[in-house]
Amino acid sequence: MSGSVSHGNLVYLSGQVPNDFKAPLKDQVETTLAKVDALLAEAGTNKSKLLSAQIWLKDINRDFAPMNKIWCEWLDEENKPVRACTQAPMATPDILFEVMVIAAKD
Repeated sequence: MSGSVSHGNLVYLSGQVPNDFKAPLKDQVETTLAKVDALLAEAGTNKSKLLSAQIWLKDINRDFAPMNKIWCEWLDEENKPVRACTQAPMATPDILFEVMVIAAKD
């Protein structure tokens, strides 16, 4: 599986999850978003060019508000993507957060 694929002026990231599945939600979200930053930079773009995001939470009732606070602080204030967020069983039971994004390139 590729971490990212570029096609034309678009960059598609695969679903990104934290490295430490045992970490608390805050750490899982922050480290996963850092992975997104790194993959976007490697592809020649950044979070200010996000177009779309899909987020999965293991427990949306418990984790949506704290995740959303971190997400909103991480976003570029001037360029917010469209987003979907849902609850889903994860590939590994300890994963609490997964995100997949599409971004534009110059």
